Amino acid sequence: MAYKNAESILPPELLKQVQIYTQGELIYIPTVSEKTGWGEKNGTRRRYEERNRQLRVLYDAGLSYEEIAAKFYLTKDRIRKILHAESCAEQTKNHQ
Repeated sequence: MAYKNAESILPPELLKQVQIYTQGELIYIPTVSEKTGWGEKNGTRRRYEERNRQLRVLYDAGLSYEEIAAKFYLTKDRIRKILHAESCAEQTKNHQ
């Protein structure tokens, strides 16, 4: 993101108003568009959701935390937390 001089972008009246609140400081002006959730733009969220579905399938098929962890290069504790979070989310969804 490139910095731009407000004097070259904003009308003089608006620039004076902004200067009342901040002078010589860098400020961030967010876009008007709606914010997207974490990982939605680049597909990361979808990849993790798919991975977590695969973890659930393997666990339901009888694989141990250790076996699943080795397959996905995660720790046994991380597998347990993911599966627990998935089951909690599923229970919440079913009660709505």
